[in-house]
Amino acid sequence: MRLPSQSEFVQVRRLFPVLAAVLFVGALALPMWTIEVHAVQYPNTALNLQLYAYPQITGDYAEMAALNHYIGFYYPDPVLVEPNFDVHENAVGVPEWSLGPLAFVGCAATGLFVALAPTESKLRTGLIAQAVGTVTVFTGMMVLIQYRLYEVGHSLDPDAPVMGVEGFTPPLWGTYEIANITSYSRFGAGAYVSMVAIALLLVAVRHRNDAATPRDLLASLAALRQGDVLGRLPVVGGDDDPGRSVDDPGASVDDRQRGG
Repeated sequence: MRLPSQSEFVQVRRLFPVLAAVLFVGALALPMWTIEVHAVQYPNTALNLQLYAYPQITGDYAEMAALNHYIGFYYPDPVLVEPNFDVHENAVGVPEWSLGPLAFVGCAATGLFVALAPTESKLRTGLIAQAVGTVTVFTGMMVLIQYRLYEVGHSLDPDAPVMGVEGFTPPLWGTYEIANITSYSRFGAGAYVSMVAIALLLVAVRHRNDAATPRDLLASLAALRQGDVLGRLPVVGGDDDPGRSVDDPGASVDDRQRGG
C-alpha cells in the first residue's frame, strides 16, 4: 500500500484529521460538562461539579449528592465500571457512560486512518464519511445524554425527605431551579475541544479537492479581510466627483477629453 509522502501531510485535508484525532483523545482528560449550584445551605459559596466522558465526577460531588438526596435525585449508575462516587441503589443505570471513551478514541482512530488514504479519491471519500460519521456520533451522544437527564430527573425517590417535588429535566446548557437549589449547566473544556476537532474535520472536507495548506487558508483570510476593509473605504472620483482632476492619472480617457 502506498503511504502519503511527508509533504502531503502539510495539506489541510490530511493534516486537520490528524490534529482532530489528537484533540479527541486530549478531550478525554478534560471535563465535558460543568454544573454550578447555589443553595441556601451554602450561602457563602457555590458548589461546582465537573463530569467527564468516562464515569468520573470531580468537584463538590459529595456535597451535591447530599443536597440531591433531599429531593431523591441520584447520580446515574455507569453499571460497567466502578465510578469515583457512591452509587445509590435506586440510581438509573447508564451503561453507555462507561463506553464514552470508545466514541472519542474511535473518531480519533478514524481520522488517522483517513489521513493515510493512499489515493486522493479514497481520501475524499474517507473525509466525507468521517465527517458525517463523527457528527452523527456526537449528535447521538448529545441526544442520549439529554434523554438520560430526563430519565434521572423523572425517577425521583418517592421516599425522599422533601416531598412533592415534580419531575424535571436538567438541561445540558441552561439554568434550572428545584426547591431551594439553583443550578447552572454549561459545557466543559472537553466539549469545546471536541467542537474544535469537529470544525477541523469540516474544514478538511471543504478542501478535500485541493492541496491547500494552513498557510494558504491564512492568506485567503487575510485577503478577504483586506478586501472587506477596502470595500468600506469611500469611493473617490467618478463623473460626479467635483474634485477629480482631468490630469489625475486615474482619470478615464473620456474625462481627459472633456477636460481638454
